[in-house]
Amino acid sequence: MQTGVLVLVVGPSGAGKDTLMEAARAGLAGNPGYRFARRLITRPAMAGAEDHDSCDETGFREIEAQGGLALSWQAHGLSYGIPAAELAGIGTGGVVIVNVSRAAIATAERLAERVVVLNITAPVAVLAQRLAARGREAEADIAARLKREAPLTAERAEIVTILNDRSVAEAAEELLAVLRALGRHGS
Repeated sequence: MQTGVLVLVVGPSGAGKDTLMEAARAGLAGNPGYRFARRLITRPAMAGAEDHDSCDETGFREIEAQGGLALSWQAHGLSYGIPAAELAGIGTGGVVIVNVSRAAIATAERLAERVVVLNITAPVAVLAQRLAARGREAEADIAARLKREAPLTAERAEIVTILNDRSVAEAAEELLAVLRALGRHGS
């Protein structure tokens, strides 16, 4: 029996999750054993931000009520969800990579037999610099965001941490090595 792997990518804002996931997506392009789940967010698409599907809060609640989301959570005044169809590859032995909130880990652990939490982080000074460079938040908002770091807990999932305080290429290569190892041992 084949068993896939659900990879939950977590980490503070500014850690480079989206950048590293994009690099990993490119590195695994053409390999059908890997799927990077597309999120549904109640935020319009923005240049330079994560590519996602958008909807308003009413639409989000309708999709959720109809059972269209395998996972949903609230963060930063927005609703986030993972459409159930995005997780289909797990049942056929694939590796499905999902960017989630730490608050969603406990629920997500029930979605697959094997779950790996991939914690991408960076030193606070690096996080602050990256958040300021984005230009989306005021300095006080950035300071508040950095102070509310949530604890990382998992009941049964493995936890792997990548410290993203170096070049994108170096951190992405570490991420790719983790994902490739999961693909070899996931089935």
